[in-house]
This record gives sequence, structure tokens and C-alpha cells, in this order.
Amino acid sequence: MLFRSWAQVTDPAWPDVARVPDHVGGTHLVVTRHALVRQVLADPVTYRPDNALDAVTPMPVTALRVLAGHRFRLPPTLANNSGASHPQIRAIVADALHPARVAAQRPWLTALVRDRVARLGAALDAGEPVDLYADLAADLPLLVLARLVELPDAPVGAVKEFARAALELFWAPLDVDRQVTLAAEVGRFHRVLRDFATTGGGLAAELRAAGHPPDVVVGALFFLLVAGQETTSQFLTLLLHRLAGEPAVRAGLRTGEVAVADVVEEGLRLEPPIVTWRRVAATDSTLGGTAVPAGSSLVLWLGRAGRDPAVVQSPDEFRPGQRGSRRHLAFGAGAHRCVGDVLARMEAAVVVAEAAPLLDGVRVVRPPWCPDNLTFRMPDAFVVRRSSGAPA
Repeated sequence: MLFRSWAQVTDPAWPDVARVPDHVGGTHLVVTRHALVRQVLADPVTYRPDNALDAVTPMPVTALRVLAGHRFRLPPTLANNSGASHPQIRAIVADALHPARVAAQRPWLTALVRDRVARLGAALDAGEPVDLYADLAADLPLLVLARLVELPDAPVGAVKEFARAALELFWAPLDVDRQVTLAAEVGRFHRVLRDFATTGGGLAAELRAAGHPPDVVVGALFFLLVAGQETTSQFLTLLLHRLAGEPAVRAGLRTGEVAVADVVEEGLRLEPPIVTWRRVAATDSTLGGTAVPAGSSLVLWLGRAGRDPAVVQSPDEFRPGQRGSRRHLAFGAGAHRCVGDVLARMEAAVVVAEAAPLLDGVRVVRPPWCPDNLTFRMPDAFVVRRSSGAPA
């Protein structure tokens, strides 16, 4: 389960808390029920976030030497920060992603997506296949983020490669050779972030002005470039793929009977890009009748919590607006709830509103494929083509 958890979300055999071994001999308590996952997330004293960014495959000395050669450091900043500095760092990042600032980007993003959809529609009409990940969703969140937060001057492709390398290095089962390769990739871009942290404006300058050292600035930028854009492009791809198989929902969108916002929430519930998240028990406790010794690693199964029949009326059906649809935990909960949730929702709403019509009359040539990963789906492509005889 630990590395393809999205493939088992409907398996009824799972208990509320399960003890599961991993690929390197460790043991984790996998928490499956919505109420228990939320309980853990809402209690950062008993269940700390310190292990959130720990590599699930322990780094060999060779990979550590590569990272050290790039002076790579990732101090507790956002997701893995249980210290006193977290509220202030979070507040500064939240201000950069303030709902009013996000809303101001909507007209620009709508125009950009509309232009891309027109070009993709023309390609489909001409009988060509189109990749809705590479040609529509992959870079959109990064382009929006760059308008909200000053980022290092680096090519979009380089940032995307770094982000995906980081997700693989820290959250995937890997062999030594792959770890060394990824460590070099992540380390090289870490140098770019480190240089920017000392001179950059916007968010970097705000963090420096608040007295945070360069390592903290780098940590905040690192997490933003991974969680602040890569997960959203993953979600857009997964949601479009899901909509391709939901003609009734698309019909409801056309007539206005189905609300775009409800489609986004149901997508987050059923197709979250972040399927699990981790916590470590700070003290002995009991969770759902299961003893949790101090030091235990907890894997919170967010994807399964979204399908809990105690919360959702029809847990395995894509029914926008149904009871419980918005109670998903795709953005987490508590003090470490995703600070970019408003941004992700806005981006998804624009893509659904503008791009859903592309899916009418197409067949899926290449569905998204997701590699083994503890937490992230990381789809690599989504290729569609106009069905033979379908109306243009």
C-alpha cells in the first residue's frame, strides 16, 4: 500500500489504523478514517510534523555527499516546522498568497487558458492527439505563482524538473544510483535558491526583513516551488482525466446545472494529488483504540479519508455537490493546513470552466501514469484524440 495508495482507496479490508511495513524494514501506522486523520492533523502537540519531509528511502552516504557538495540544507520552515517560528513564516507566505491577490490573477489566467484551449481544440479538430498535461496543465500553476511571488530567474522547464526530482528524492522508493542522480539535480537548483534568498525581492525580502536567516528563506521557496505549483499541475491533470469519464457531469457544466466549484471540490475529494501525509507521535497515545507509542511514524491516508462513508453520501461516485463532498482533507487541516488552498481552487476552477468542453467527443489515448510514491501522484501525461465520427 505504501507506494501506490491511490490504487487501494476502495479496498474495504483496511481497519481504522493499520500497522504496515515499508520497503526498508520500517513500520508505520496507517490511519484511514476521516475523523482519525483529522484528529491527528488538529493535534500538533501529540502528533508532530517533524518527519513530513524526511526521505522515505534513507539517503546513502554517496547521495548525502552530493547534497553536501551543494551545501544543501532544509531546516524546519513550513510543513515540517513544529517550532515557534512557524506561525510567523506561515503568515508571511499566506500574505503573499492572499485571496484578494489570487482573485486579481483570475482574468489573466482565464485569458491564457482560453487561448491554449482554442489551440488544443484546433489540433483535435485536425485529427491530432494532444497532451493535456504537457500542453495545458504542467506549467500553469508555476506561471501564476511567479506573478504572486518573486521567484529566481530560471527557465520554467528547469523549475519543473527540480520540483519533480525533489518529490521523487524525498518520497519515492529508490535505488542508490537513482538517489545520487536526483541528489545532484536537487542540489544544483538549491544553489539557485540559496543565491536568490540573499538578494531576491518579494517574499524572500519579507522573510529576511522579519529576521529569518537565508536557510529559512530557501526552505520556504523550496516548499513553495514543490507544493505550491507542482501538486496543482498534478491535480489539474488528474481532474481532467476524471472528467473525461464523466459525461453527465460535463453535460451539467454545459447547462449550468452543475457548478464549477462543486466539480473542483469533488475532484479534490476523489483525485487528490497528495494521497498521504506524515506525522510522528511525540508521546504515547491511543488512536481509534490502537496504542500509538511515542516515536511512531503515522501515515495519514488523505485519499481514503475523502471516501469515508461516515462523511460522504456516495463515497466512490463523482457527484458534485453531494453531502460531504467539501469535507475532504486534500489540503490537510489544523495549523499546517495548505496555505495555497485558495490559489489551487482558483486555478482548478478556471481550467474546469474553460477546458472541460475539450473532453467532449474525445477518446483517451494515453491515461496518466503515476510512479511509486508515498505521497504524490505525479502523473506524467494525459493524451486524448478526437473520436472517429465525433462532432468537432
